[in-house]
Formats: sequence, C-alpha cells, structure tokens
Amino acid sequence: MGEQLLKYYNEPAKKLPIRNFDVVIAGGGTGGVVAAIASARTGAKTALIEGKGYTGGNVVEAGTALHSFFNLWKAFPGIEKRQVVRGIPQEIITRLEQVGGTTGHAEMLKGYDYDSVCTAIDTELYKLISLEMLQDAGVHIFLNSFVRGVIMDKSTIQGIIVESRSGREAFYAHSFVDCTGYGDLCAYASAKFSEPNDYPVANSIGVAGVSIEKYHDFLSKNNALSQYCEGKRSGEMNKMVRLDAKYVKPPLSFLKEGRRIGMHPVITSIHDDYFMFVKLNKKMKNSPTNRDDVSKTEVILRQRMQKAVNLIRKYIPGCEKAFITRTSPSLCIRRGRLIDCDYDISLEDIVNAQRFEDEIMVYGFHDLAPFIQIKDGGVYGIPYRALLVKDIENLYATGMMITKDFKAHMSTRNTVACMGQGQGAGTAAALCALNELHSRELPYSLLRKTLLKDNVYLGE
Repeated sequence: MGEQLLKYYNEPAKKLPIRNFDVVIAGGGTGGVVAAIASARTGAKTALIEGKGYTGGNVVEAGTALHSFFNLWKAFPGIEKRQVVRGIPQEIITRLEQVGGTTGHAEMLKGYDYDSVCTAIDTELYKLISLEMLQDAGVHIFLNSFVRGVIMDKSTIQGIIVESRSGREAFYAHSFVDCTGYGDLCAYASAKFSEPNDYPVANSIGVAGVSIEKYHDFLSKNNALSQYCEGKRSGEMNKMVRLDAKYVKPPLSFLKEGRRIGMHPVITSIHDDYFMFVKLNKKMKNSPTNRDDVSKTEVILRQRMQKAVNLIRKYIPGCEKAFITRTSPSLCIRRGRLIDCDYDISLEDIVNAQRFEDEIMVYGFHDLAPFIQIKDGGVYGIPYRALLVKDIENLYATGMMITKDFKAHMSTRNTVACMGQGQGAGTAAALCALNELHSRELPYSLLRKTLLKDNVYLGE
C-alpha cells in the first residue's frame, strides 16, 4: 500500500504537569533578562523561558555596540550630557567592567552626530554575567525551552505551554511578558498584530587575525572614515574600539563589493586583533516568521560570511590572515510581528521629545541619526500603555514588538531601549502579581515609585 499524504493530524490530548509562578517572562534576550531580574527583585516568583542555551539575545548574537545609554549631547553644543538609561541595564555594564567585558561608555571622537558614546561588550562575558545576575535575583531559569501554546480564560492568560527535552509542561502565572522579539507569546494568545517585513535580517560575525589600526589607516588614507572612537581594549585605555566608513567617489572596491553582500563597514571590538562585529544584511521576501524563507536565508547569510572575510583579506592591509571566530547561531531580526498595544509611539513623539504622564523610561537615540534626531539632543518618553497588549488583561509586549511606524521603530527597537522597556515591564508585571491586579489596574504612582527606587531615570 502506497504512502498516503495526510493533510492534518489530530494531536491526542494529554495531561501536563503544572508549575506555578507569579510572573512568566518569555524570551531571555536583550529585554527579557532585565525584565526577569526586575520582576524577581520586586518580590515576584519569576520564570524565564529561553529557547537557546544562553541569555542575551541580539546583544550577544549581533555583537554590536549598545545604543544608547546617553542623550546625543555631542551633536548639540551646549546641551548637557545625561545618562538617560540607568537601573539594571547600567548594572550589567558595571559588572562587565569589573571583568574586562566592555569598553565602558567611550565617547565618540568622530561621527558623534550618530551616537555620543560607544558601549561595546564581550559577547561571551555578557552571556555569563547576565546568567549570574538572573541567578542572584532568584529567577527560575529555563534554557533550551520553548513557548508552545497559551491557556486562556476569556481575555486573561492563565498559563502557557512550555516544551523542552524534558517534555511538555504548563506554567501558570498571574502576569506574562513577551520578550521573544518575534511576538510568539502574543501570537499564541491571539493578540492582534501585523508583519510589515520592512527590515533586512542579519547575521553578524566576529573576525580575528585582523588589525584595527590597519583598518583605520586604510579608511583614513581613502578619506572614507566616518566614525572613530577610543576606549578600553584588551585592558588598555585610549585604543580604537569603533570605526565606520562612508561611501566616497570614486567608490572603494572594498565598500562597493561589500554592499553587494549586505556587508556594512562598521566594526567594534574590545580585544586586540579582533573585529567583534561585522554585519551582514539580507532582505527576505517574506516575514522572518516564515520558516521556509528563513531556512533559505540562513544558507545565503552563511555564504556571505565567507565572502566578507575574503574581502577583508583582499583589501585591508594587515588582515590577510583574517578568519571567522564567531557567528550568530541563527539570523537576527529587527522586527517580526508588531503587536497592537494601547498606545503606538509615533515618529513625531520621538523627534519632538514628547513626554508622557505614565513613562516607564526615557530614551535619546535614533538609528537614522544624523538624518533623524531628537529635538535639541533631548529625550522622549516611552509610556506604560505602549507595552499593554490590546484586549488582553495581563500581557506585556516589549522591544522590537512595539511601534508600527518604520522610522519610529528605528528608535524603540534598539538594544538599550529594549533593556529599559524590560525593566519597566518586569517591574509592572511583578507589582500586578503581588497586588492581584490586571495590567490596566496598576496605579502608575506605585510603578513610578518602584522604578525610581530601582534607579530608573525618568527625566527632569
């Protein structure tokens, strides 16, 4: 009898063991780590569900500098320098500084109309430090585990289905935070969302056997240097930690050929003879939630990695023996699903430095600077209601999943913005659980008081 193609399969019902928590954070990436620490420190029994064997997300997979803890003061003479993101995100940087895992907040010397500082990190040390901080806070960490469904009671999430090699379990909780980047938990909960697919995806690489100084000389000689920063590298101060290039005429063959494979000329590093961050982009035909298109794109990006190293060997003096030492385990997205929330931050809000009565953080960076900048080197607020998923009583969305406008999203999706949103969402989720409140019932005065106590900067 020939093999019969089945269109559907009815999965048998089964009993699942139940675990009980106050707060469940889905995704242990850029914002999820901070959300889980904040929730646990606030006093909630907190579970963190992460699909990979480490935490850190795009911070450790991309390897780029973290944008940005400060306002863009250097681009606006006379404007005060302000560290506008503090709290747990800054604690992570402080812990990294203690083990030589970051440049610190190194001031840009050229190209500071894009960002005033460069905060580069060691990707492996970030993984370790973030895990240790989660443990210190008492977070229940579940690595290599995936959200596979949601248990709903009308508009309230009762629990989620978690799957790992240990089997399937039900995690019940009072509050839930989606920090997956893809909006997986929100989608399982039937939240409304869109998928514009208007960003390229990327897979960055780390390249050793190179000379940052020789790369600097190469760009300077060809009048192509656009960004320059000195900071702590291999334990020594005042060493190059970030370089970028502009396209000049006639175009440099290195830049021209690199553009064909989605390669950006920016590099960061905190180690000698090493480019921590070499970015390779690819625009997909479909959404990054499309498995088949993602599979094809993963292959293309792997091919581009080797082509990028070949270009470095070919064109940059002193880099003839370059080789790949680090790749992301899978491609990184800039946004997948955009979740409908109670408030949608607009580009006008950002460029006009709009403030709100229910802010959970303020932020001062835009990834399209200097073409788009926040007025007078100031900051705008991210309101609490921008994280509240519409029509669901106890679910928060953070980071890449909020802000529909493409150009506005070019600000709110960045790493440090995700970290700050994580602290706001994790704190709020815990307060709701401890006081038996739904997300919209939480008094902002209580949330603000707790955030300020935890060293969150909410502006003047």
